[in-house]
Amino acid sequence: MLSQLLSGHFSVSSIIAQIFAVLLIIFLILPFHEWAHAQTAYLLGDRGIKQRGRLSLNPLSHIDPIGAVFMLLFGFGWAKPVPVDSRYFRNPKAGMAITALMGPVSNLVAAFAGYLVFQILWAISPTFLTDGFGSWILTFLTFYASVNVQLAVFNLLPIPPLDGSKVMFTFLPDRAVEFLYRYQMVFFAAIFVLLWTGPLSRLLSYLSTWVMYGVYQLSALPFQLFGVTTVPFTMLYGAL
Repeated sequence: MLSQLLSGHFSVSSIIAQIFAVLLIIFLILPFHEWAHAQTAYLLGDRGIKQRGRLSLNPLSHIDPIGAVFMLLFGFGWAKPVPVDSRYFRNPKAGMAITALMGPVSNLVAAFAGYLVFQILWAISPTFLTDGFGSWILTFLTFYASVNVQLAVFNLLPIPPLDGSKVMFTFLPDRAVEFLYRYQMVFFAAIFVLLWTGPLSRLLSYLSTWVMYGVYQLSALPFQLFGVTTVPFTMLYGAL
């Protein structure tokens, strides 16, 4: 979003649509992501997470101000991590992996919901999404769904302290896990460097496009089963 403003290649309506989409993600989806971690940890045995105030969908319980600003400016941000006590899990490593995995899954569910709205609107009136307010809705939902997929893909990277690293830890010996935990902030700084210099952002863009296509196809499936015309993926993002 910021890059569009700096380059001058933008329309006011598209920027407003993206701002609304990001605000929805900050105040609804990021809290949903963290709640998914907390609820999973609670169900797996960490009852103390309720006393830590994170078993809630209240945005104030989860929003990180700096992460929210990054989300607004760059389309990439974060909420406050949920503190999980894996000692209460029957299998600490597997429990942490499942708990971590539920965050990205929540983003994919949110993206699926966005694509489902596309399909419903298209089934009702294909021309609605091509003119006026309908085209604004198109921009809003496209950006909303794509950012959710990008957040899911990013968080699934097996790099500490991202969620994917906790899934990877299931398959590593304790000594390797301790080493990676000890230097996780170094890895986090390296992630930012790789994002801004290009290599990681290009990889994420490639992976996200294919995941978006998969989630889109899943949203179209119920309509296709009943012979209902679905919105073309190329209308949303162009050709793969």
